[in-house]
Amino acid sequence: MPWAQVYDPLNAPWLSTLLAALPIVVLLGGLAFLKLKAHVAALSGLMASFLIAILVFRMPADKTLLSTGFGAVYGLFPIGWIILNAIFLYELCLDRGAIQVLRENMASVTSDRRLQLLLIAFCFGAFFESAAGFGTPVAITAALLIGLGFPPLQASGLSLIANTAPVAYGALGTPIVALAGVTGLDLHQLSAMVGRQLPFFSILIPFWLIAVFCGWRKMLEIWPAALVAGLSFAVPQALISNFHGPWLAGVVASLVSLAALIILLRFWKPKKVYSPESFGPTEMKEKNLNSRALFQAAAPWLILSLVIFIWGIPQFKKILDSIFSPSFAVPGLHQQVLRMPPVSPAPAAEAAVFRFNFLSFTGTGILVAALLSGFLMRFSLKRMLLIYGKTLKRVQFSLLTVSAMLALGYITRYSGMDATLGLAFARTGVLYPFFGTLLGWLGVALTGSDTSSNVLFGSLQKITAEQLGLSPVLMAAANSSGGVMGKMIDAQSIVVASTATRWYGHEGRILRFVFWHSLVLAALVALLVFLQACVYPFSRLVVR
Repeated sequence: MPWAQVYDPLNAPWLSTLLAALPIVVLLGGLAFLKLKAHVAALSGLMASFLIAILVFRMPADKTLLSTGFGAVYGLFPIGWIILNAIFLYELCLDRGAIQVLRENMASVTSDRRLQLLLIAFCFGAFFESAAGFGTPVAITAALLIGLGFPPLQASGLSLIANTAPVAYGALGTPIVALAGVTGLDLHQLSAMVGRQLPFFSILIPFWLIAVFCGWRKMLEIWPAALVAGLSFAVPQALISNFHGPWLAGVVASLVSLAALIILLRFWKPKKVYSPESFGPTEMKEKNLNSRALFQAAAPWLILSLVIFIWGIPQFKKILDSIFSPSFAVPGLHQQVLRMPPVSPAPAAEAAVFRFNFLSFTGTGILVAALLSGFLMRFSLKRMLLIYGKTLKRVQFSLLTVSAMLALGYITRYSGMDATLGLAFARTGVLYPFFGTLLGWLGVALTGSDTSSNVLFGSLQKITAEQLGLSPVLMAAANSSGGVMGKMIDAQSIVVASTATRWYGHEGRILRFVFWHSLVLAALVALLVFLQACVYPFSRLVVR
């Protein structure tokens, strides 16, 4: 028999909201303040969510167990699968010395650490986010930055901060497509509206990133590079999202930004090179960019870029899914949980279907790239299997952590705790444009995905906006735009970063490093949305 969600089980909204937030407090508090290992904090948060779902929100125990298992499996496939294979590729390159060759030859483009950060974390990371999403960019850029000598905390935290501007158009526009699906709003209008919010931050993020890295004074020494990287990303992002759609906005913008920055560095250099001694050798002899050694070192990453792009093409995904893509409806959970008004216009059954589209998983594409690179680097199959086993052992606790976090998120979703938190934001009245945007931030912090946040809260944003006389397109888009700033503090991304940098056990330090940046940037997005909703001339930017 279907079970209907209850959003105020204690008949006291403030107390119901407080208890709904408790699992998140346990998880993040355990990481940041109690300094628990990530898998311990995740399991603690999972236990809290399990008990609150049953004892407070009155979710049947069998459905709570099924939600837990469903989320845990999703944590392994596709998310854990990405982590495992990205680290495998990195281990192959490390074993052959390719990382060291890349590090030494980075001076051929620039030996300045600030500019390396822009190239790798912002431009290169934006490409992987736009093509694949789901943790791929942080896994790869954090590993590359470690290989170049960046300390683990900076490699992790800065990769997370950089992975913001392209998130709403990640995985070839998947978050916007999902948002249109759950709200019934026009896809092109949503794409255009997000494209009138995020480009401001696409310009800001490169400056912010470098300032966090080395301070505002040293950031100003390379302001032309930061401006070129940001502006050359923001303009294509705005134009393509408004005049074409969400699919290529991030991919094209990232490639234009990367090309523009490389071209600039051929004609302009900072007066002072910034390369702290703690990062390794400050004097690197310039290498020939066309040298055989450099090409061999860069080949795995070029192969990865090409494969990830191909794997992200919808038509190619359909071909792979037509070969093998079994779906499993979770018995006892699929369409057995009802979303109720005001979260949904009418009682709506929640789907619980696991699609094991193994061939089209981004992680499978990364594995293909790793195997091709391994053979190119003349690894034997036996040696690759040994390194894969070593990699699996290395990431075992990371996989456990991600599974526990996703299990927590799925309990939150199917029990209705997420909606209880969302309704608390919806009660803010005239300030709703501000707090509704922060709801998107909270959604991504909870689920680890802008797509999932849009699915969870998109309908609520539309309904609340219509009740308050606001543009539903504006507030639905704000959910996605605000959500991108939550990407840097979602627990699974932090675990991905700590795993990629071999810094497992220090997730609390990473969280403390990025938390205030995430909150301040989310507040700035919220302020922009508030101005667009209420203040001329910003209101002229709203898609009608």
